[in-house]
This record gives sequence, C-alpha cells and structure tokens, in this order.
Amino acid sequence: MQTVTIHTTQNVGIDYEIAGVGDRVLARMIDYGIFIALAIAGGIIMTSGGFGDSIMGWYFIGIGSIFVFYDLICEVFFNGQSLGKRVMKIRVISLNGKRPTFGQYLIRWLFRVVDFMITGVIGLICAAVTKNVQRVGDIVAGTTLIRTKPRTTIDNLVFTPTVDNYDPVFREAALLTDRDVALVNEVIHTYFKTGNATLIYNMAEKMKQHIAVTPPETMNDLLFLQTIVKDYSHMVTVNAQLTNN
Repeated sequence: MQTVTIHTTQNVGIDYEIAGVGDRVLARMIDYGIFIALAIAGGIIMTSGGFGDSIMGWYFIGIGSIFVFYDLICEVFFNGQSLGKRVMKIRVISLNGKRPTFGQYLIRWLFRVVDFMITGVIGLICAAVTKNVQRVGDIVAGTTLIRTKPRTTIDNLVFTPTVDNYDPVFREAALLTDRDVALVNEVIHTYFKTGNATLIYNMAEKMKQHIAVTPPETMNDLLFLQTIVKDYSHMVTVNAQLTNN
C-alpha cells in the first residue's frame, strides 16, 4: 500500500493512503456523468418548452464553459476536491503534505490537455506506473491524490475498558474530542508500524499541554498516550450510559 505523510496542526505526521488509478477513474466518471445529465436534461426541457435554437446553443456553450474550468474551480475552492472526488473520498495534496497552492492547481489543470486530450490515456498510463500514482500534471505540479479517510477512526480504538472496574488516570481527557483521540490512536498505530518514536514524543507533548497534565515520572510517552485514549473511551462510555438511563 502506497502512502504519503500529512503533517497535522499538532505537527504530527500521519500516513494517508494514496488514491489508486481506479479511484481516479471513478471520480472522473462521476464528474462527467454530472455534465452529461445536465446536457440531456437541459436539451429535453428546451425541446419540450419550445425554446429556439439560439437559446439552446447558448445553454450548451455555458455548460461547456463550466466543464472546461470545472476541475480548477472545484479544487481551488473545495480543498482539492471535485464532486466526484468528494464522493470517492479522495483529494489533491502537495507531496510535502500541505494544501496545494493555486499555482499547483493551475498546473494540474493546464496539463489535462496532455493527460487526457491528446491520446486520452497518457494520464492513466502515467498514474499506473509512477510511484505516487501521478499523472503528468501531478508530476509537474508536485501533487498526488490521497484517500481522505485515515486508517484509524474513533470507532477503531485499541482500548475498550469496562465501565465497572476501571478508574480513569487522567480525568482531564474529557476535554478532548473524538477527533483528538482518533489522532492519538493513529499516532500509536503508526508508531507500532514504523517504530518512529518521534511521533510519540511530539504527540505526547502536545497532549500534555492541551489537557494540562503532568504524567508520573514512571509513565513513558507511549503509555501516557495509551492511557488518555483509555480514559477518554471509558468516560465517553459512562456518559453515554448515563444519558440513556
């Protein structure tokens, strides 16, 4: 599985899976389908409504103009996603893990002529054989597409303590959000996969500052992160049961 590292606002690197060729193709088909549907629907309405050829012509010119600039506009204003990409849960990122600049989006858009219009298959072939699944426009712009959903979510937490026999160590963990804890758990997952202890240290320091706690000297950073995940999971479970009762 090919991955790229994205650095979060907590300055922690999280690996995201690079979108495959199939994801790209399906997203493109969805986008094309939208415009085909608009063209067919517009044609039917105008024909049945008795609109003249001139109005119908301007309608199709308008649809065609929007289609030409569709990808550029969507990617610039919707964080690297067109409607098709959003449905497929993929988006454009810069290879340095940051949000692409307007210049990078523009380069990707300009190189669609090379990728899709000259032979229709250059972009697909290039994406299929390159390391980061990049079409020509991505290579020149320094971008690629990732799946937007991290491998670990709050529903897949490692720790599921029972309500009756567990006493939270850090009750301040209640200050965290599902997103915070999912990120902590993703860092733990990444550490066990890569052995990169720097991820654990950076995340632990951020969490200590965020919830204003000082762990015991005997508790290392990994155990601290595991404990706040466990504490949070426990308190969320307890609160949910109290609410239901």
